[in-house]
Amino acid sequence: MSLVTSSHSPSSLSSSISSPIASPLAGGSQGGSRTPKETKDRPSLDLLAPLRRWVDRIEIHNPRFAHLICYLIPGSCPFERDVPFFGRTIHIPALCTLNPLYEEFISLRFRALSYLADVHHEDITRYLS
Repeated sequence: MSLVTSSHSPSSLSSSISSPIASPLAGGSQGGSRTPKETKDRPSLDLLAPLRRWVDRIEIHNPRFAHLICYLIPGSCPFERDVPFFGRTIHIPALCTLNPLYEEFISLRFRALSYLADVHHEDITRYLS
């Protein structure tokens, strides 16, 4: 079936394409699903927000503390692997991104690396591998 036929003008074609389709996936009145606008306006309950703010507010003022952070928080996920299994390779994805505080920890590590490099002019290449 062709979308464009000789009997349709371009204006009638554009009006038929832009008309809403009633389906449960489209977020209509059927099925009781919410549209993205309805879920966006509703405030969400983030139970980890206080912990996220606390980690974001950690300031680096001590090179020893910065080294500890760089040592404890890895630069890449240590769980991501390619495992050979009977002639095939099975890829295990990075599980670190499942951590709800992943972004905050990576940001903290970046701040520690920046502190060591910019303020103390230290070589940070050992933490970049």
